[in-house]
Amino acid sequence: MIPKRDQIYRLPHDRVGDFAFDETVVDVFPDMIARSVPGYASILSMIEQLACRFIHPATNVYDLGCSLGAATRLMQQQAPTDCVIHAVDNAEAMVLRLQNELANSARCDGRCDVVVHHADICGFPMTNASFVVMNLTLQFIDIEKRQELIESIYQALLPGGALLLSEKIGFEDPTRQSLLSDLHHDFKRANGYSDLEIAQKRTALENRLRPETIATHDERLRKAGFSCVAPWFQCFNFASILAVKDVSTR
Repeated sequence: MIPKRDQIYRLPHDRVGDFAFDETVVDVFPDMIARSVPGYASILSMIEQLACRFIHPATNVYDLGCSLGAATRLMQQQAPTDCVIHAVDNAEAMVLRLQNELANSARCDGRCDVVVHHADICGFPMTNASFVVMNLTLQFIDIEKRQELIESIYQALLPGGALLLSEKIGFEDPTRQSLLSDLHHDFKRANGYSDLEIAQKRTALENRLRPETIATHDERLRKAGFSCVAPWFQCFNFASILAVKDVSTR
């Protein structure tokens, strides 16, 4: 099915409110994220590849901030049948749409179970985890809550387990920040967004999405206990980091 085209900010808004993952966004979300996030398809393909490496039998997998379950569905194709994937999101419209799509799709033999949770990922109980994905999620969490969340993920992971963290990132150098922001806007224009759409979307997100530098993410992950922190992907101002828990950790 061809996704609906994102035209939410096509016309001038008298007042641009804070961005919300409501029914309007859910209807166009696949198109929105594909046209807004450079490298998104590459990150998804690597999530599937990493699932093959890190997901082990009889463990839990967590997709935190799962939205419509793009990463969940790819991981389900690779996970052993005795695993459980927990897809968690606090946006009711996203969760309802994902639950409906999963219910309407025929269960494939040889696939593990997926449990969808409408919940805040901060404080969500996690245990016996081999792989955790936060794909463009942490950036929407209050900054003061991020360290505790990363530490809870670390504690839930089994030795050798991994966290995949993808984020919009910022830069301390203003020249670099300006250049990569401009290149991101060029990417959006090339995908059919007008300057008005770009400006109104930026206004809607400025109080919701708080990017941080790669160095800040690295420091937070190491403070939580991850000894192996590997930034593996960057396209303009979007990046992805793989953090692995030491196999010798008890």
